[in-house]
Amino acid sequence: MVFQMPAGGEEPPVGASDLSPREIVAYLDRYIIGQDRAKRAVAIALRNRLRRQRLPDEIAEEVMPKNILMIGPTGVGKTEIARRLARMAGSPFTKVEASKFTEVGYVGRDVESMIRDLLEVAVEMARQEKRQQVRGKADRRVEERLLSALVPPPPRGFAPSDAPPGAEAPPEPQSRLRESFRQQLRAGRLEEREIEIEVKAPSPVGGMHVLSNVGLEELGVNLKDMLPGLFGGGHPTRRKMPISEAREHLMREEEERLLDQETIAKDAIRRVEEGGIIFIDELDKVAGRERGVGPDVSREGVQRDLLPVIEGTIVHTKYGMVRTDHILFIAAGAFHISRPSDLIPELQGRFPIRVELDSLGRDEFVRILKEPRGSLIRQYTALIGTEGVELSFTDEAIEEIARFAALVNESTENIGARRLHTVMERLLDEISFEASEKQGTSVNVDGAMVRRSLADLAADQDLSRYVL
Repeated sequence: MVFQMPAGGEEPPVGASDLSPREIVAYLDRYIIGQDRAKRAVAIALRNRLRRQRLPDEIAEEVMPKNILMIGPTGVGKTEIARRLARMAGSPFTKVEASKFTEVGYVGRDVESMIRDLLEVAVEMARQEKRQQVRGKADRRVEERLLSALVPPPPRGFAPSDAPPGAEAPPEPQSRLRESFRQQLRAGRLEEREIEIEVKAPSPVGGMHVLSNVGLEELGVNLKDMLPGLFGGGHPTRRKMPISEAREHLMREEEERLLDQETIAKDAIRRVEEGGIIFIDELDKVAGRERGVGPDVSREGVQRDLLPVIEGTIVHTKYGMVRTDHILFIAAGAFHISRPSDLIPELQGRFPIRVELDSLGRDEFVRILKEPRGSLIRQYTALIGTEGVELSFTDEAIEEIARFAALVNESTENIGARRLHTVMERLLDEISFEASEKQGTSVNVDGAMVRRSLADLAADQDLSRYVL
């Protein structure tokens, strides 16, 4: 069985406004196996968001998003469902871990930082769209700057030695030379030629990070305004580089000059407020009531800090104020030790939709390996194919891979579909190592090969605990 990758890569974002919940679920089915209840829940939530946008303003303001709580073990597709939904809708999306937050006053990040993170994602999305709109004008400006570097204009007042007093050099020769270089530039014949241009000094690697509480995360921005030289905002320097590299530097500069930063900020805030999706993972880690000592001290505090952000508040950011009333929050957790009822009642009420995700077994692993557009089998086939080696898998091999993954999950820690990654890496270790030396050959992975490669690990539970 040989899998072919789609010719054009992954599809662009789908027009979610044209999709019914059934069509949204069908789209998610291309990438995620099973978990129909979770898919239905997020499809309805997305469709309700679109329905709200069609309502009159006075009614739309009263319609709040129905946040979702996903309950299930690791590796069953909770994060992927939310990520694919956001990608399909073209919505700003960010994932945070509840365990990273602590109550204000303890060391850690305040919960409002996830809104700032989401806004940064939206700003970048808006900036990329605007860059596409100004790309043509920026191209023309870059071309002129490259020509000016190739054919510098003559000094003012310059004239040939035999010209009469007071005469300047005629523009025709200079113009003809410039047009000649323009044709060569467009034909790509000057890409390796070196020119000297002005470039902005790069920012220091890593930058400066400020560990702080509410509101002080913007301190880094103020420092950049106060000390521009320290953060790469000083005077530009002149550097020599090939035209191919210079074009990239100049394109970035010209695009930034053509962008209206205020418009981008407003567009990004609108995207966040109307279409933002935040995935809060490991919510079960902060479940539990106050006990007064130990790590439980800040758990209920984190929940109470999450509450106003989820129910609707205004968060101050460097781009402006952001309302969180209509952001869709999707929370998830395994809830092995704690239960959703261990959350404070107010927070429980902010997640009215609860769906349980099923554990994955051998049959689901077989489907995961074969059916999704970006399945592991397709990925490894394409990766090894870049070395000129044709890799194929028999149906028996795929079933054996699934069986071993399920077996190891049962005998050690159950990490769901993530086990397939470790099993595949172990199985194809030798092939991946030698592929660059075997161009033009074919490798067929059958059931016997899978059993030889993985039998010893599956039999030795202690060994598989460390290796797989």
